[in-house]
Amino acid sequence: MVSPISLVSLVFAVAIASVDCNIEVDALSAWKTNLVDPNGYLKNWDPTLVNPCTWFHITCNDDDRVTRVDLGKDELSGILVPQLGDLSNLQYLEVYGNNISGDIPTEIGKLTTLIALDLYENQLSGTIPSSLGNLVSLNYLRLNSNKLSGAVPAEVLQLVKSGNLLV
Repeated sequence: MVSPISLVSLVFAVAIASVDCNIEVDALSAWKTNLVDPNGYLKNWDPTLVNPCTWFHITCNDDDRVTRVDLGKDELSGILVPQLGDLSNLQYLEVYGNNISGDIPTEIGKLTTLIALDLYENQLSGTIPSSLGNLVSLNYLRLNSNKLSGAVPAEVLQLVKSGNLLV
C-alpha cells in the first residue's frame, strides 16, 4: 500500500518536472497567441502537450529540447514575444519573409546557443537590442529588409570582430 506521504511526494515531483518541461511549450504558445496564421501552419501547436517536438516547424534534440523554429515565408503576422528567450537550447530561429512587426525583444539575447537568427524581410521596427551581443555562438544574423532604426550596437559589432558572426 502506498502511504499518503509517498503519494503527495510523487505528485509534487511530477508537478515540478511538468513545470520544467512546459517552459518551451509556454514560450511557443505565448508566441502563437500573438501571431496571425492565415494558412494554419501552427494549427497543431497544442499548449496542452508537455512536449512541442511533434509540432510542425519545430525541431528538437535527443533530449526533447527545442533547437530549431522554422517559420520562414509562412505569411505570419504579429510580434516576437519576450518568452522566446526561454528557449534555452534554440540554435536556429528562422522567421524570415513574413509580416512580423514591433521590436526585437531584448530577451532574444538570452539565447546563447543561437547559431542563426533570421528575421529579414519582415516589418520589425525600433532599434537592434544590444543584448544580441550576448549571442556568442551566433554565425548568421540577418535583419535586412525591416524598418529598424539607429546604429548597430557596439556589442553586436564585437561579434563580428571576434570572428564568430560571419553574416
